[in-house]
Amino acid sequence: MEDIRLAEVLTALSLTTDLAAGMTFEKGLRTCVVATMFARDVLASDQETCRAVYETALLRSVGCTSFAPELATVFGDEVAFQSALKHLDPGDDVPLTEQLLRVGGWTRESAQQLTGTLTEVLPTLGVEAMRNGCEASQALGSGLGVLPQTLAALSDVYERWDGQGIPLGAAGSHLSFAARVVHVAEQAVLAHAKGGEPFAVHEVVRRAGGHLDPDLARAFAADAPKLLATLREPDAVASAIGAEPPPYVMVPSERIPDLCAVLGRFVDLKGTWLVGHSEHVARLAESAGRLGGLTADEVTQLRCAALLHDLGRAGISADVWDRPGPLSTADMERVRMHTYWTQRVLERVPALAALAPIAAAHHERLDGSGYHRGAFGTETGPAARILAAADMFATLTEPQASRDAFTVDEAIQLLTREADSGTLDRVACDLVIRAAGGPPSRSPRPAGLTAREIEVLRLAARGLSNQQIGHELSISSRTVGHHLGHIYDKTGRRTRAGVAVYAMEQQLLP
Repeated sequence: MEDIRLAEVLTALSLTTDLAAGMTFEKGLRTCVVATMFARDVLASDQETCRAVYETALLRSVGCTSFAPELATVFGDEVAFQSALKHLDPGDDVPLTEQLLRVGGWTRESAQQLTGTLTEVLPTLGVEAMRNGCEASQALGSGLGVLPQTLAALSDVYERWDGQGIPLGAAGSHLSFAARVVHVAEQAVLAHAKGGEPFAVHEVVRRAGGHLDPDLARAFAADAPKLLATLREPDAVASAIGAEPPPYVMVPSERIPDLCAVLGRFVDLKGTWLVGHSEHVARLAESAGRLGGLTADEVTQLRCAALLHDLGRAGISADVWDRPGPLSTADMERVRMHTYWTQRVLERVPALAALAPIAAAHHERLDGSGYHRGAFGTETGPAARILAAADMFATLTEPQASRDAFTVDEAIQLLTREADSGTLDRVACDLVIRAAGGPPSRSPRPAGLTAREIEVLRLAARGLSNQQIGHELSISSRTVGHHLGHIYDKTGRRTRAGVAVYAMEQQLLP
């Protein structure tokens, strides 16, 4: 693989966060272009500040998967909930119920029910969700190598100028400049999609002094025609990559898998049973590819595709991924779409487009029974067939909502059965089985963690409560609390999402 621009990786992540937050595809990219132009041409910001604005706009929703399982427990489809939340304004005189009806897609009864739930849980669950989101954003952003200014801004993306935001209720100039610029641009882009330039200007002015910095809102409104003209560009990906402030940040080829791993962690936070899955699949696929005689470049490409294979999961509610028992026909249709969205995200980004045919084919089957294309026989290449076998083996050996993990021997038998039936490629299955049968690596103990603390961390990363962890390990919930205190101190993380990202970074899962 050749060196690529960091902007292209951030663009792929932005498209994925659109799916996860229930936004129109490319909304984040359009916000990025408008925000960067606003900072550069209207506010005359220096180059580093423009860079921070650019990165913050692309990563604005990178924490949106961090609390998805918990939000789904309360709200059902948390993707639809997050989409509605983007349009609500607690500083508006219009009651939240009426705001929801104005957004559309809600009956009065459902809008009233959501308003009641929001009023009840926002001070507790909402704050906890945003704390998880901010810590996950910073952890993931650090892995991408963005500016310190950007990391600071990512802590403020849920705050408001008037202090009515969360999790800290920070207000006014205490909010980072980059975050305030992105807030204005995002509201303009959201409103423009509904009512064009007049409504965009109206909404920015209406939110001035409430959600938005009033000085920035006035400056935006004064130059709105020029700034919003960029939204007419047909190719948002090209516009976003072209808007990157120079000098361009380049990613050397040897670092590309590390950045792909960050995107995999973002997606794996989507469900409590998914944490660590992408890296697990990538390790199996990479080893199998080497055993199969792929070239070094082909092995690297396979590893990257494996890390990105489930990007499309982000657009489907955690309620589906975490639900025990069989899924309905409607939910299965949603599940089948995740490979399509993986393909669309990767195809849209030039530097990652070559990975799309491999990553998006991990549920294809030789007899045409797979999805989303229903490809037959050798329509998929050797790397894609290895990835399909690795994904199935990894899934079998990981616990799920409705079953315990299969043992390695049981998974080998099941994978062999798939090869015998002609659904998976026999050579690929044999390579994955050989890769899985190698000697286990010594369990690492980073940050001075004890063996027991790693056991607690693994369960906490999957969202288990102190009481549930205690039950699993036959210790008291109070002892679990003591262990978690040590874990937080040693890792520097303070939330469930934070320790989950840490566990994936250190390859402590599954």
